Amino acid sequence: QVQLVESGGGLVQAGGSLRLSCAASARTFSIYAMGWFRQAPGKEREFVAAIRWSAGRTYYADSVKGRFTISRDNAKNTMYLQMNSLKPEDAAVYYCAATQQLQVIIALTSSYNYWGQGTQVTVSS
Repeated sequence: QVQLVESGGGLVQAGGSLRLSCAASARTFSIYAMGWFRQAPGKEREFVAAIRWSAGRTYYADSVKGRFTISRDNAKNTMYLQMNSLKPEDAAVYYCAATQQLQVIIALTSSYNYWGQGTQVTVSS
């Protein structure tokens, strides 16, 4: 069982930056990949970024490529999402997720076994 706890959300002006963190309760050797998803009111949860835990390979949605950076700290069992040049359309509840399944489609919500409770990101224009 893996428990995930997000932190770092908040209110920021357009063009500003935030860093989200996701701490995993279990040893991350059992985790194949972790990702960030977001959900705005009235919209479906969408893929933002993901990282294969041991290899460190990263993946991004086109909408955030070049602005967001995903990373992880193995020693701290923690994943991060550095968000720069934030836009009003980035506002959403951001969720971190983890999967122990191999060979999954990294951008699908159904690929992930575990989810955090979410953290709100609000971007004012």
